[in-house]
Amino acid sequence: MTVEFNESEMETAGVSEVYARLGAHIPVYRYPISMKEAWRRACLDKKPVWLNTGAEAFSFFPDVIPDNRCRGFCNEEGVSLTDSEKGGRDMFGVKWTYIPVAGGSMEDPSEPHLLQDANEWEEKLIWPDIDSWDFEGCGRRNKKLLENGLFNYIPFMNGCFFERLISFMGFENAAVALIDPDQKEAVKRLFERTSDLFCRIVDKCCDAFDVDGFLVHDDWGGQSGPFFSFQTGREMIVPYMRKLTDHIHSKGRVAELHSCGKNEVQTENFIAAGWDVWMPMADINDTRKLFEKYGDKIVIGIVPDMYDREAPSEIQKMAARKAVEQFCTKQGKACVINKYFTPYIQGAYAKELYRQSRIACGRLESEG
Repeated sequence: MTVEFNESEMETAGVSEVYARLGAHIPVYRYPISMKEAWRRACLDKKPVWLNTGAEAFSFFPDVIPDNRCRGFCNEEGVSLTDSEKGGRDMFGVKWTYIPVAGGSMEDPSEPHLLQDANEWEEKLIWPDIDSWDFEGCGRRNKKLLENGLFNYIPFMNGCFFERLISFMGFENAAVALIDPDQKEAVKRLFERTSDLFCRIVDKCCDAFDVDGFLVHDDWGGQSGPFFSFQTGREMIVPYMRKLTDHIHSKGRVAELHSCGKNEVQTENFIAAGWDVWMPMADINDTRKLFEKYGDKIVIGIVPDMYDREAPSEIQKMAARKAVEQFCTKQGKACVINKYFTPYIQGAYAKELYRQSRIACGRLESEG
């Protein structure tokens, strides 16, 4: 159903702005549908109602999943951990140490890795007993937090695939295991098992929480390129990712991938793995090119042209109209604003971006 734009939407809502990302606050308008529904339409149906800025989505890190506390991202009942509370052991017993200056955790270097060779995993890994985790109690504690009108994600910080293998073996050994003929079959069996585990965690989360999607972390690259070849990704990881994304979709939820690095050449692997959304690192990936080439297959976090935030209003409006022309006029393609652009969604630019994207998306909807 087409949601036509009405100028009355531009009036400030009861809450005039909402915290988004990178310290930015984004204006809130009198939206014709909820922000939750707008994000869902863009990411699942590829029929955006406006150009989503990221303010529509909320990441919930429940303490019931041990990885969240050890990585320092737990936000139970809306309260963040203090630095002294961050760190500890993840669901497999790997010890993490929080580094305040880095704003994140690393595996504790004083402890040996759980595995030296992937063939050891069936003997040495102790699998978490997720049935003993109090999902029900956690759901009760956080019910109000998730009644927010936003699209609620649960991120899986340590992932299920390459990042998880790194936590077991260290980066060098994990990278070798993906291509070593003597270890590859063991890695495949491991990823099959981790996929099964996280499918069960998805079920537990869907039963306990008002959750709309899952954001799975699995970094595949560095500043200059991927950690491994396209073919290695296709053979060693994609089938097991697809098992998880298919399960997420069977629950009616969105599957978003977080994968840092210069991973443009892996985009078709991400598509084959069934991800709905990928938010590339915008300074090293050409998000516009990715949108043009793949926007009908996966929702890309795009970065419009930068503009001078001190420029006169008319210049800001022109920049917003250009962004809408680039990203909101392609039938069957959808994107969302990348977090790296969030601080620019302010003032006259923000208002014009919303107004013109509403008009453009409505036109596409009526034509489609």
